[in-house]
Amino acid sequence: MCRWAAYRGEPLYLEELVSSPAHSLIEQSHCATRAKTATNGDGFGIAWYGDRPEPGRYRDILPAWSDCNLKSIARQIRSRLFLAHVRAATGGGTRRDNCHPFVFGRWAFMHNGQIGDFEHLRRPMENMLDDELYAARTGTTDSELLFLLALQFGLESNPLGAVADVLGFVERLAGQLGRRGLVRFTAAFSNGEELFAVRYASDRKAPTLYAAPMGPQGGYCLVSEPLNDDTAWAEIPDGSAVIVGENGVDVRLFGATDAPVQNRPVANSLPLAAGSDLELT
Repeated sequence: MCRWAAYRGEPLYLEELVSSPAHSLIEQSHCATRAKTATNGDGFGIAWYGDRPEPGRYRDILPAWSDCNLKSIARQIRSRLFLAHVRAATGGGTRRDNCHPFVFGRWAFMHNGQIGDFEHLRRPMENMLDDELYAARTGTTDSELLFLLALQFGLESNPLGAVADVLGFVERLAGQLGRRGLVRFTAAFSNGEELFAVRYASDRKAPTLYAAPMGPQGGYCLVSEPLNDDTAWAEIPDGSAVIVGENGVDVRLFGATDAPVQNRPVANSLPLAAGSDLELT
């Protein structure tokens, strides 16, 4: 399983997530504590937003701990919104095209999880893409394909609804083909304005997701596992979606459905202050 971290708020140096904390993303690349495997050395990537609508991106197949350029870039670049990922491959070779985050237009996407029996589902999943999105597929991972399918299903106009539709489609497709309908999906994605995250699994064993305030004036960080012991990290429950926007954090119930997920806010940004617990009601 992979590890990732994302931030939205006042501009922050990338190193505040990637390299500076005691349990930074680079530290997690060789010593993750809340994943099935401690090592995430099959490449890394960062996508960040600046003055242009499209994100910048840097990816490589080196382990994050051994790339001196990563620490240098993270020390110099400040961004109001960025996504960072270290990879432990569950499918697809170790190549740059398979490293997260994936980008298309103004969207950036990264994922931790897997699709059961993906090798049997891949072709019919790809057949759902129109020509433009099919041509944009350069790697071989289930993660990139889920991202492109979300774009196909309406990510631009209804981000959470599109992801819910995609996950429901995959589960139904697996059932129709007599395969395991297993989806484990903890992902972060952004259009450059809002930061979204989903934690979902068809077997209720979704990879972990945590949130905490970070930086000045209402910034928030979403991570696969806490970056330090000094911050009160709130675990986002399985079956939840998160939106980080101008008004803070909104946590909603989420499920894989045939229709867009309902707009059912069940928690907002204020309860995620330091020392508080997050509860879904």
